[in-house]
Amino acid sequence: MLNRYPFWKYLLIILVAVLGFIYSAPNLYPPDDAIQISGSSSDLTIDAATLKRAEQALSDAGIEYFGSEFSETSAALRFTNGEDQLQGKSVVQDALGADYVVALNQAPTTPDWLVSLGATPMKLGLDLRGGVHFLLEVDVDSAITKRQETSADEMKDALRDERIRYSKFQVEDTVIYGLFRSEELRDQAVSALRSDYRQMLFNTDLPQRNGQYVFGASLSEAAQREMEQDALTQNLTTLRKRVNELGVSEPIVQSQGRNRIIVQLPGVQDTAEAKRVIGKTANLEFRLEAEPDALSAATEEFDYNGYPAQLERRLILTGDHVANANASVDPETNMPQVNITLDSLGGTKMNHATRSNIGRRMAVLFIEYKTRMNNEVNDAGETVQVPEQYVERSVISLATIQGALGVQFRITGLDSPRAASELALMLRSGALAAPMYFVEERTIGPSLGAENIELGVKSVQWGLALVLLFMLVYYKVFGIFANIALAVNMLLLVGLMSLLGATLTLPGIAGIVLTVGMAVDANVLIFARIREELKNGASPQSAISAGYDRAYVTILDANITTLIVAIILYAIGSGPVKGFAVTLSIGILTSMFTAIMGTRALTNLVYGGRKNVKKLWI
Repeated sequence: MLNRYPFWKYLLIILVAVLGFIYSAPNLYPPDDAIQISGSSSDLTIDAATLKRAEQALSDAGIEYFGSEFSETSAALRFTNGEDQLQGKSVVQDALGADYVVALNQAPTTPDWLVSLGATPMKLGLDLRGGVHFLLEVDVDSAITKRQETSADEMKDALRDERIRYSKFQVEDTVIYGLFRSEELRDQAVSALRSDYRQMLFNTDLPQRNGQYVFGASLSEAAQREMEQDALTQNLTTLRKRVNELGVSEPIVQSQGRNRIIVQLPGVQDTAEAKRVIGKTANLEFRLEAEPDALSAATEEFDYNGYPAQLERRLILTGDHVANANASVDPETNMPQVNITLDSLGGTKMNHATRSNIGRRMAVLFIEYKTRMNNEVNDAGETVQVPEQYVERSVISLATIQGALGVQFRITGLDSPRAASELALMLRSGALAAPMYFVEERTIGPSLGAENIELGVKSVQWGLALVLLFMLVYYKVFGIFANIALAVNMLLLVGLMSLLGATLTLPGIAGIVLTVGMAVDANVLIFARIREELKNGASPQSAISAGYDRAYVTILDANITTLIVAIILYAIGSGPVKGFAVTLSIGILTSMFTAIMGTRALTNLVYGGRKNVKKLWI
């Protein structure tokens, strides 16, 4: 009896090993510390003059850098160490101003031939390579004010239907004030509105204003708390969708306290893009252009392509009702556009507003909540950067209504395809229930990560060395087979994680250490079975065949149960737990391949073709 493998199996093993080497090789090329420069808005391009300003600022400050490159949308400068990188970021940001985003980054050094094959290094988690940590504050008062403004418009409609005359409605500090010419009209209005607005507290004990009788309507404390929670929940959902659009592995997006959200992006490569997309707390408002004889109190003026545009303050609807959005190109004009799909309520509102206003123009107002850093001198005489929140509103489209619109229509008049893509992303990921502002932005530096990486690599090295030594001493030649298979297993594990874009965390390294032990555990079972067969008088060839065939079922059962546990950990866990589950799952699959198929191929190659084997070195 001989133990031989067909030629195609040897080819398969060699091919898998070569692919494992190719896709794990990029991890031998550590990235350079770099800063990335991009525009704060999508239509601000980066040119050679911008890069030259940044380089001049670094030269004036005496900060060394060794490489630079730029494209239409961003530029990068490379540094020899993290200290120069941090100083360079501050210097370049001061030189370029608030119109540009200067972010810490890791510039890849992978050779082009590997990149052409789709080979990229593993993403490292926040605890290893570092990453970006954002703390955002949800402006709940703005959400309540917005809700009250909508309620004020609805109240006016209700009073008109009841034929109760009012003088004016206005919202101040989240309170709706209604003004009436007589006390009787005010009391009638309160009686008519109270049943429809049960979450409102109506106060009629207010002093007169310019001879007018006043009531105040404010949300109850319970209603405000409910709105706070709803706004926080919706913003969390929206941010998670935006992070998913960025393709970040194992991100952390969670609430902190009543009105704050933490966003951590481990292993992110383009921090500038992340800040722009996550930080862009934008929304849309659809409004009609004001009539020429409209009252100034009922209109607002905006700039549209250099010309003033008077819009009604009353909203048709907001981006909250957008169900889907995607960017495309108008085939007639070859200009970028965004195709909008509304939900059923939004479609009804849009249809009612447009069917009675055919011929008038409707504007799409883009509202963006931003944060800029201003230099201020504190009490100690030190210059510090203080965040300042501000709002930008711009009309991106002002088109004539040709017919009644429904749930689907399009937005035109956008500046560039990139602007259309970003707007579609903002709308597709969901509108924010309330604006958010950056209150803290931290980039986790390489110092903590470097220490973690060093300790993690040492643990893998010690574990691997002890296992290799044990297998070599205890199982002799067969131990060499197991060690070669273990080395290939590590290549396949790293290569697969790199290919799949998985993020390696510190718990993930623990999963690799566990995989090292489990990989040789299968061989221990096989070799123990071969020894047992030899003791029972079986020939060497028969013992090899029985050892692999009869231990196979036990190995399969043990690994499948462990794989099920790893899948459950990934499904219900988060953050570090998922990192451990990912490496453990991939390690189980690769170890089964190398321990069973790989070592048997080596065994068959050495012993399989020999008829007169007297002794096995096991």
